[in-house]
Amino acid sequence: MINRRKFIRASAFTGFASLVGSKLKAAGEPVTVKGQPIVISTWKPNVKANKAAWEILGSGGRALDAVVQGVQVPEADPEDMSVGYGGLPDRDGKVTLDSCVMDEFGQCGSVMAIENIMHPVLVARLVMEKTPHVQLVGAGALQFALSQGFKEENLLTEQSEKAWREWLKKSKYDPMETLHEMDKLIQKQQVPYPWPVPDLNHDTIGMVAMDTNGNLGGACTTSGMAYKMHGRVGDSPIIGAGLFVDNEIGAASSTGVGEEVVKICGSHVVVEAMRHGMSPLEACKEAVRRIVKNNSKNAKDVQVAFLAVNKKGEHGGFSVAPGFNYCVTTKKGTIVIDTKSWFS
Repeated sequence: MINRRKFIRASAFTGFASLVGSKLKAAGEPVTVKGQPIVISTWKPNVKANKAAWEILGSGGRALDAVVQGVQVPEADPEDMSVGYGGLPDRDGKVTLDSCVMDEFGQCGSVMAIENIMHPVLVARLVMEKTPHVQLVGAGALQFALSQGFKEENLLTEQSEKAWREWLKKSKYDPMETLHEMDKLIQKQQVPYPWPVPDLNHDTIGMVAMDTNGNLGGACTTSGMAYKMHGRVGDSPIIGAGLFVDNEIGAASSTGVGEEVVKICGSHVVVEAMRHGMSPLEACKEAVRRIVKNNSKNAKDVQVAFLAVNKKGEHGGFSVAPGFNYCVTTKKGTIVIDTKSWFS
């Protein structure tokens, strides 16, 4: 399924970053391309999320407003079993959601392991705007949401419950094996799923954008790993892991096995690599290199992917295993890009 590919020497990034970093300082501030808005998001099915984001971005709206509107599309889609309503539950049958936002001023908000709220991204934004905190978790996050007028809803659909009860027959928690079991259900047309599980693709919508003023914003939201331990939190709602925005440099987000992204503060790594002169593609590849290095014995079995956009409006993505793609929307329209991977 996955062909081997030679590792890039670990020292390559340090030397390259030092060289281009000195050139960047000599050249002055990074160039911002104003008047050319762009939004990118993880996975081909999120073309429709990009469309919703572009309704704001294309009319001159703020990047943060655009991404928040965009990610609400999969959050409310019962056919998307990795985000929000219809998301696969944890091992106890509870749908717990994680989400975060970050704006052009470096402000951010996050909710983790929140239940019964259709749009956790909206709660995350209110954490940023109406509290002195960055993160609210579990019952506290729900209490805050209810205080802001949100209503509790049952997010476990019949299809997701059916898949969970099938999993209970074995009750084995193995992220990769779970994905392959899901593939079997798909092949029997018992459960719809928005991407090819055999390529080890799964979970999350990460979306980042640049608006007509050259300002950046990002959002990331997910129902997390299927059949996880109750209370498990991956990378998606963690600022610097699943999402990071620096309005001087660029923005990045991730998808895949969140634990591995957290270990390297993945999205922050991508943005910092761009700060030192790397293109979005090169920066995403550098973050993947670190994950591969951390998993030298089983890297081919761990899927993680990153996407990024810089202040020039350039974008890129890279993954550990083949199969990752992302959506790009500009004034020219929307395209889906199949990225390169470490093992390809």
